[in-house]
Amino acid sequence: MANILNSLSKVSAGDVILSVRDVKKTFMEGGQPLHILRGGGFDLHRGEIIALVGQSGSGKSTLLQCVGLLDRPTSGSILIDGVAVQKMDDEMRTCVRRDKIGFVYQRHNLLGDFTALENVALPMLTRGMAEYDANARAMKLLRAANVSHRASHFPGEMSGGEQQRTAVARALANGPEILLADEPTGSLDPAHATAVFDLLLDLVRRNKMAMLFVTHDMNLAARADRTITIKDGIVK
Repeated sequence: MANILNSLSKVSAGDVILSVRDVKKTFMEGGQPLHILRGGGFDLHRGEIIALVGQSGSGKSTLLQCVGLLDRPTSGSILIDGVAVQKMDDEMRTCVRRDKIGFVYQRHNLLGDFTALENVALPMLTRGMAEYDANARAMKLLRAANVSHRASHFPGEMSGGEQQRTAVARALANGPEILLADEPTGSLDPAHATAVFDLLLDLVRRNKMAMLFVTHDMNLAARADRTITIKDGIVK
């Protein structure tokens, strides 16, 4: 495992960090196959931001789940730094997901019994970082997300925009090279949505990360470096 993880190392900006080729995903429903992803592909380069658009039910979230190693494609290939991650066992996939990929969801998915600081520190603690160092970095990330004043507050004591800002800080906890965002502002009102998306773009570009985000909002998609479309399960 160590050799594979060591090969997933940073190289020069602009290189392909994520490559998706002919990915297909089929579910069985009522004894009948349901083809959600039907092929196609794309490359995501270091420092690049791509918007993934398509109608509801076209397979956007399923593709993101496969790319984020939360699900396995039925066939096709997903490579991170040239390594075929779909062939890894569950332990290896967990390590790559933890160390290389950050997630921002439509709903913040914060742990309700943990403070904002604890929610952001948790990914670092599971990676083995000392509690003092994890808390210090968590506070730094909360400060960057303009929500440090809520560090000791629980999610239920925060506004929707503050919760989502905390979720963005948590996604950056382990310094991922790829950020995946599934309708990251979809649950917010327009004013908070704009503020959170501005923050997300700023942090991604400042940290020279690559980002793939799903959106129905073409105004947000227009702010990406480029847009790819998924239609009838095919990525174009």
